[in-house]
Amino acid sequence: MYIKNKKRMFALADCNSFYASCERVFNPKLKNKPVVVLSNNDGCIVARTNEAKALGIKMGEPLFKAQKTIKKYNVKVFSSNYALYGSMSNRVMKILEQSFPNIEIYSIDEAFMEISSLKKNYNYYKYAINVREIILKWTGIPISIGIGETKTLAKIANYIVKNNSKINGVFDITKIKNKKKILEQIKVEEIWGIGNKISKLLIKNNIKNAYEFTQKDNRWVRKNINILGLKTKMELNGIPCYELENNFKLRKSCCVSRSFGKKIKSLKDITEAVSAYITRAAEKIRNEKLVSNNINLYIRTNPFNKNPKEYYANSISISLDYPTNDTITLNKKTLIGLNKIFRKGYLYQKAGVILSGLEAENKDFHLFKEDNERKKTLMSAFDYINQRYGKNSLHIASEGIEKRWLMKRSRCSSSFTTSLKDLLIVKC
Repeated sequence: MYIKNKKRMFALADCNSFYASCERVFNPKLKNKPVVVLSNNDGCIVARTNEAKALGIKMGEPLFKAQKTIKKYNVKVFSSNYALYGSMSNRVMKILEQSFPNIEIYSIDEAFMEISSLKKNYNYYKYAINVREIILKWTGIPISIGIGETKTLAKIANYIVKNNSKINGVFDITKIKNKKKILEQIKVEEIWGIGNKISKLLIKNNIKNAYEFTQKDNRWVRKNINILGLKTKMELNGIPCYELENNFKLRKSCCVSRSFGKKIKSLKDITEAVSAYITRAAEKIRNEKLVSNNINLYIRTNPFNKNPKEYYANSISISLDYPTNDTITLNKKTLIGLNKIFRKGYLYQKAGVILSGLEAENKDFHLFKEDNERKKTLMSAFDYINQRYGKNSLHIASEGIEKRWLMKRSRCSSSFTTSLKDLLIVKC
């Protein structure tokens, strides 16, 4: 269950208010100003700077509920700019990969590092401070780094950094021999790996913080939670149970779904949206050298509509004759499926496609597999042009031109790092 070598040391690097920090990099006037970033279709707040948090703006809060505070304190609001955030994330992660021997990219703004091997030549704390300064200087993104004997303790150390402005961006929890006071400050719902359901169970059993959880009998934890809960308890006690997950794993499915910018009624509009989604899904699996055996398509109206006669949802599973990642083939199959489930007279709010049964494209197990070099060459050219000249420089005709269904992004910043036309001009 646990890693035999107990002298392991882990660190967690987490970008501070990542989306909002990316907006600040290219707009210095936003420094020390309250900034929030919105979810798809400008619906809810998904990122906040400390200044915005201080005003009482909550994570996940719908934009319309926060409008009074936003207007009163002149809070800067941005639509999500995923192209920019992805690009900035790549820059931060590359620096981390160059700085640490073993790294697990956990999310777009988080990475675990196994740092035990640095002990011979470096002080953990000073080394982490230096890496943090380099990232801030080279990318403009502020990060927090937590150091601990396990991944769970590193996560707690990082949490402490983010919630204590007096700490200079790095906290080494290994320097604290008696961690009781620290763990007592961590609510069970804030422990990494403890979800909402388990936290309610623990609170019901009078376990309200991380320290109380560590004092619980192992047999009780195993019986009432599961083996993962027991591992989390052991990690809180300084016994490492989780290795870095840095091995590439083939994904099992690929989903692309969006809520429309406004409700759409016509088959033409929903055809354009579905074509765009399947095109994006095909690009994703080609990039990972995968092929798909099955397409799942779904469409639906607003599920919160109080009139049941105005609600409609349907889906269809489409088996492919042979595994493929060809956009044209996948698009044709998907649109055939769409015509089978589309119904007139409804206002559609969302659609999505899921490519499943994914496998490596070089497998030779299929007698009737697709073997068309012209299609492969075409898709290679398709991807090259879109990578070279920008997303959607080349697209299939069924995606349309007007795209009235596109997400609301009225407050979106420029693609400073991914589009030549949006490059900043410096005048000397």
